Amino acid sequence: MKKHLLSLFASALLAVGLHVPAANAAESKPIGAEAARHLLNRTGFAATDADIKSFASLSREEAADKLLRAAVTDALQKPPAWVNDAPPSPAKLQAMSQEERMAEQRKNVEHAFELREWWFREMLTTPSPLTEKMTLFWHNHFATSQQKVRFTPLLYNQNVMLRRNALGNFNSMLRQVARDPAMLIYLDGANSRKEQPNENFAREVMELFTLGEGHYTEKDIKEAARAFTGWSVDRETGQYMFRRGIHDYGVKTVLGKSGNFDGDQVIDILLRKPETAQFLTRKLWKEFISPLPDEVQVKRMAEEFRESGYNIAKLMRIMLTSDAFHSMDNRAALIKSPVELVVGTMKQFEIETPNMRPFVLAAALLGQNVFSPPNVKGWPGGEAWINSATLLGRKQLIDRLFRNEDRMEVALRNMDEMAMMTGNPPPPGREARQQRQMERQMGGIRWNLDKWAEGFVQPGRTDEARESMTRVVLAMAPQNSSRASEKPADWARQLVTDPVYQLK
Repeated sequence: MKKHLLSLFASALLAVGLHVPAANAAESKPIGAEAARHLLNRTGFAATDADIKSFASLSREEAADKLLRAAVTDALQKPPAWVNDAPPSPAKLQAMSQEERMAEQRKNVEHAFELREWWFREMLTTPSPLTEKMTLFWHNHFATSQQKVRFTPLLYNQNVMLRRNALGNFNSMLRQVARDPAMLIYLDGANSRKEQPNENFAREVMELFTLGEGHYTEKDIKEAARAFTGWSVDRETGQYMFRRGIHDYGVKTVLGKSGNFDGDQVIDILLRKPETAQFLTRKLWKEFISPLPDEVQVKRMAEEFRESGYNIAKLMRIMLTSDAFHSMDNRAALIKSPVELVVGTMKQFEIETPNMRPFVLAAALLGQNVFSPPNVKGWPGGEAWINSATLLGRKQLIDRLFRNEDRMEVALRNMDEMAMMTGNPPPPGREARQQRQMERQMGGIRWNLDKWAEGFVQPGRTDEARESMTRVVLAMAPQNSSRASEKPADWARQLVTDPVYQLK
């Protein structure tokens, strides 16, 4: 699997020779620098040498507990000024001219960019990267999109809710999601009424949020949809509202249980099913451990998860202290998402900028535009992050940042020519506009790679300094042979162009 992943980034690679330690290594022993880096980069975006050293002396349990104790429930960054705005009233919207409607639409698009920039800044500066990784995970699990929700403060409020519950209780979070105005709009629940129940949320709450495919019937969906009728949004305030007059109070039968169920009681039924805990555990395994879950371990972890009342932090502790997580086979076994690549590169190399927009656009062009997942299933992740266009885009991003980090305009002007030469011309329409905007804004960024690299310099100990930098930057030994250079900044340039840099 690991060799297969690496082949996505290079046409020919050296064989990967890995030593697999005994499965039952004493968990009370210090995990060491390599395991510390693995832990910190799977649960965050990039680890510094100091971070790695501070975790290396801890046991698995101590390291996991330290991460979980650092978790926060609120963002550190001040949000945009408009997040508490009320939506335009239906009367105001109806009275708008075509020009005013277009202006309102442009405002929402600009607000969506500002919201993405705010979240990227939070990911970059948070004292708890694990919180943001989990918020990103739940954002993909409970996918909603700005294109349909449109009123951006609702997406901000949803993001706040997901962060607050990111390592909390899934039972509580699921009920909040079911009442979330952005979700109600996205899945058309706001207008669901007893005369005509909308089945979208009922379907997705089973297929994508809890049970997974194959554990329910179409009849279960229809019956559950009746239970969620009347769960709506107040058009004046944008807040959740229960409309009693359009709720179906009749008897429903869901997954073999019958009663005068409302939405909360349907959720109770879903959470009692062991398939729900297994579905969530399997998905988190793929996010944090490996692409192919061990079903025996998944079922064991899921049972503890369900017995805990769906305590997410407890499940994460079980995962992060497991032999599977720490196995050498599972290191460098996952592909960095575009957000992880972009934010991780900024954090790793201390790239500072007052303007986050070019990096937001870079992640979007690589396939991950936060607050705009491709559909209700979210981003599939894994190998789906990689295709001919995104491989080229990843290479160009690294080239722009590391080949001319002190003056990037020259590299940016050459981007279109490079794309044409490789048979991948710039995409038309919106993506082309985003690409040009990213280029213009990224051209003004300045940072000092030499200064960063000098932090690894050890007089008279060049090999040790190079090894130390490699350990910090890469998830495993580099695949490309080293080129002779005495300049530490050149070591960094070589490391980021190695296929392993794309893995975590």
